[in-house]
Amino acid sequence: MPKMTFKEIRERISEAPERVRVALEVGNRSGLMWEVTAPGFVAMVKALTVAPQNPSQVYRLHAANSPNKVALRWRDRSLTFSELDERMDRLAGGFTMRGISRGSSVILMMRNRPEFIEIQGGASRVGGAAVSTSWRSTASELAYVAAHSNAKMICFDHDLWPVVEEAKRSLPELKTANLVAIGGTVPGITSYEDVLAASRVVSKDSKAAEEDASVVIYTSGTTGKPKGAVRKFPRDALPAALRFICETPMRVDDVHLVTCPLYHSTAFGFLTLSHILGASVVIMDEFKPEFFVRDVERYKITSTAVVPTMLHRVLTLDPEVLATYETRTLRIIFSGGAPLPGPLANQVMDHFGDILFNFYGATETGLVTLAKPQDLRAAPYTIGKAVPGNEIRLLDEQGRGVARGEVGELYVKNKLLVSGYHMDDDATAASMRDGFFSVGDLAREDRDGRFFIEGRKRDMVISGGVNVYPAEVEGVLEQHPDVSEVAVVGVEDPEWGERVRAFIVAKPGSCLDAAALRLWTRERLAGPKVPRDFILIDVLPRNPTGKVLKRELREWRPMSPAHLGARPREGN
Repeated sequence: MPKMTFKEIRERISEAPERVRVALEVGNRSGLMWEVTAPGFVAMVKALTVAPQNPSQVYRLHAANSPNKVALRWRDRSLTFSELDERMDRLAGGFTMRGISRGSSVILMMRNRPEFIEIQGGASRVGGAAVSTSWRSTASELAYVAAHSNAKMICFDHDLWPVVEEAKRSLPELKTANLVAIGGTVPGITSYEDVLAASRVVSKDSKAAEEDASVVIYTSGTTGKPKGAVRKFPRDALPAALRFICETPMRVDDVHLVTCPLYHSTAFGFLTLSHILGASVVIMDEFKPEFFVRDVERYKITSTAVVPTMLHRVLTLDPEVLATYETRTLRIIFSGGAPLPGPLANQVMDHFGDILFNFYGATETGLVTLAKPQDLRAAPYTIGKAVPGNEIRLLDEQGRGVARGEVGELYVKNKLLVSGYHMDDDATAASMRDGFFSVGDLAREDRDGRFFIEGRKRDMVISGGVNVYPAEVEGVLEQHPDVSEVAVVGVEDPEWGERVRAFIVAKPGSCLDAAALRLWTRERLAGPKVPRDFILIDVLPRNPTGKVLKRELREWRPMSPAHLGARPREGN
């Protein structure tokens, strides 16, 4: 560990009582306190005081405290905390042999599987940045993220090789030897097991290197290109996570079900919170409503984190199918990533009991608010109250605070804010105000201190918990040789929360149809970004200054099912 200054030592001493108080409260409430062994106590003290604060340290702690407890289950595989910790160390050694060190970026492009967690931990232990990207990414999307993050390695599901191979053509600096296939072999390409087998002891300064570890999650940008949100792990990261856990009934004996893609903050975040307590985690390959209730019964699941679309799909199962499965072990359902409709909140609690918790947060901010079941019963649309450690401001366009009950842009300050957007100082500066961060959501606060999301300042669409920015979709459609103009909006959808709708003005004399446009976008964009509706219109509604009136497009309704070629009225 690097030497601390006198000021840093004094700060840590002054913060120690609060850290200890929160840790003891979590330990008592969760039951962890009563399962701590002597080796575990030593590891826990180290984690709270001098150890590097990145998620991989959780596995060192529980490998010491409960080495034989199952940490992960996936398909027919299981890994104990000791095994997972050991594999992270071996992976860190293998990374070192391939030139991955402090500040290096490793891209993860894979479906849900244990290796996702192992790579995150292995990269952390050499001070690297684990860069998550969707396994549905196209070659051009992958190439952009790899180039922008200056990636030194890509770890990918073996069947995604055609996409990786195509992306590699525009990445001459990326070594072929550092393309790592997982779950199968690709001729001439390094296998994941080869990296593990060829590991060596990590250098002596690895502990210091771990201080530089980070996680980078690329989110769609309003300018049409993704932005890399860089999350580092300062010494306040663990106490901040513990404060959130304090607000929940999470326990050490939980069995948590991962339903969302691990490249999303929701899935990875709640998996990490579960592992902080030493709980076991079951990973679903992908969400399917009947598989969800089946797995709850099979593994006696006690907690899970979902997006509202998933809850909608579960409750629309045939009642006889739903009644087939025993789900009474489920004690906590966390919902977030998209607006939770009030009626859906009540339906979920009526079926599963008052175990629903609605959270608000973002990749850039971490977890900000939490609505507990009693909040949702009283005010079904609420995102809840601020989690301790979060300071929230609702500001108007001039940066002035709005009165309670009025709508303002939601800014937050906490210990888990991202350090900024990678190589995008302008985007970082535009999102910050006096140390507070905003992702562009508009909100209001009621007299009881509950917050409600009222809309978004930007045009972001949230479809099934996936953020989609219209500018990126518009940019792809504008490249079509027969498209003259395009405007993309989000419209309400009972299942997805919102769906993407594209309004297209065709070039004179051209012949366009929805099938051709859908094929065009599917070849260039990941699935959630592909519009579900393509409306061919004569002219886009604009105001006198030429700005497209997207509000009118959102409000537009077809006169009949055969609405291709319909024309929304022009704005004034």
